Amino acid sequence: MAEVIITIKIMPESLETELKGVEKEAKDYINKYGEVGKVEMEEVAFGLKAINLTFVVDENKGGTDELEDLIRNIDGVGSAEVTDVRRAIG
Repeated sequence: MAEVIITIKIMPESLETELKGVEKEAKDYINKYGEVGKVEMEEVAFGLKAINLTFVVDENKGGTDELEDLIRNIDGVGSAEVTDVRRAIG
C-alpha cells in the first residue's frame, strides 16, 4: 500500500488570529488521519500569514473533504484547502 503526501493551506480570518492555536488544533485533526511532517508559515500580504501543513496518509484512507471541513470550522480559520497531493515512492 502506498502513502500520499498532502499539503493543506490554512488561511486565518484576520491578522489577529492566533496562528499557533490554529496550528495545534489542525494538527490534532490531521493526526487522526496520518502524521504531520512539516509546518511552514507563508507570508501572504500585508502581514497576513498562512499555515502550510504537510502530512502523510495511507492512500486507502479516502479523500480529504471531511478533514478540510473540520479544519475550516476551527475558530479563526477563514479557509482551508489542499494545495498539493503526491504519491510517496520508496
